Amino acid sequence: MTTIEYTVASIDGDYAFLRNEARPSEELKCVARALLPQEIREGTKLKYELFEYSILE
Repeated sequence: MTTIEYTVASIDGDYAFLRNEARPSEELKCVARALLPQEIREGTKLKYELFEYSILE
C-alpha cells in the first residue's frame, strides 16, 4: 500500500491545495475539504493512506 505525505499549501473555500512532499515541483493537488480532517490549516502535514487523509504529528 502506498503512503503519500502532503502539506496543505493553501485553502480556498471548500477546497485545499496539497503539495506532495516527495515531488514538490509537481502541480498542487486540489482536494475537497470534506475529505480532509476539519482541523487542517495552511502548513498542516497530512498522510494519505488507504483512501484517507490524516494529520501527521
